[in-house]
Formats: sequence, C-alpha cells, structure tokens
Amino acid sequence: MEIIPIEKRKPCSVYTGYAYWKQGNVGDSRAVASVNGSVNVLSLDHKPSNEIEIKRIQAAGGWVEYNRVNGNLALSRALGDFVFKKNEKKKAEEQIVTAFPDVEVRKITYDWEFVIMACDGIWDVMTNEEVVEFVRMRLGTGMDPEDICEDLMTRCLAPDCQMGGLGCDNMTVVLICFLHGKPYEELVSKCNATGNGDSPFAKY
Repeated sequence: MEIIPIEKRKPCSVYTGYAYWKQGNVGDSRAVASVNGSVNVLSLDHKPSNEIEIKRIQAAGGWVEYNRVNGNLALSRALGDFVFKKNEKKKAEEQIVTAFPDVEVRKITYDWEFVIMACDGIWDVMTNEEVVEFVRMRLGTGMDPEDICEDLMTRCLAPDCQMGGLGCDNMTVVLICFLHGKPYEELVSKCNATGNGDSPFAKY
C-alpha cells in the first residue's frame, strides 16, 4: 500500500490537495474502506470459484475441484506455489496460479474514515458491512486502533473446533485511520455521532 500526494511536498509549504490510495492485491486478503460509514470495497478476492480465474486456470491446463485449484490450493493467485507455475508456453500472468496483482488506485477524499485490510480468517466469518460497523462502533468510543483489531479477531474466533472450520483459520488485520491532519478525537466524534447504539456489535 502506498499513499501518493498529487504534488510532492516542498520545504516550508503546506499541502492541501488530495492523496491517492494505491494498492496491489494477490490472493484472498481484502481491503475495505469506510467512506462516511459506507462500505467501499477496494480489492477482489482471488478465489478459484471466480469465473475470470476459472478461465485462466483451465486455459493453463488446470482445473477447479471443491473450489480449489487442482483440488488443492484455495487461492487462484499467490506468491510461491511454484508447482502451479510451470507451463513454459504461458506468460507469468497466464499460469494456473499467478502472482500477477490487481492494482487499484482511488482518490482519498475527506470523507474517508478508515481502511481495514484482513485475510479470509476475518471475511469468512463477517461481511464487509459487519466489519465496517464493528470498527466504527469502537472508533466512536475512542478505542485505540490496535485494540479494535484485537477485538475483531476475538469476535471472529470460534469458541471451539466444532464450527466446521469457521473461525478456526489464521487471522491478520490492519486498520488504517485517516485523520486528514486533524486530531484523532475528531474521527472519534464523527463515528460516535453516526454510530448505532442498537447495533448487535455493541455488545461484543
């Protein structure tokens, strides 16, 4: 992830323009932005069940079985996994499994509140909308971003191993808050003013 200003800052100058969010995504981790409380999905999950991914997999000599590449890998794009990248007649981006990223560039405006990046251990348990609401509820109380991430992982953790694998996966979460040059307390106040005290996530 890289945040790029339109103009480079110069000594003794004030930057008042917009910035850009630039990301490259490979795999099934996902980035979602909260823009005035609305969900803005920033990445596409690279799953073998995706129609575009299936076409590439089959064209390279692979197949999809049980939503896995060649019945094995749950990702259609990944770093490593070289056993799926041996077709000498295909370019790197045309292999059964490729590390070729989707690149997304978005303008960051003043209504951007935060971006949450997480692996499928989170997204398999909660929807985009649920995660954004969960985070906003806690931002509205003044909770630190690090503690919010910990709360989110606890929420997604299965109480035991009888959940069919749901909530038993590894979890990684990154929360990036946009302050736009203002104190953290202003973001807290904004999320608190628009939060829903009756939300089912208030109790977690």
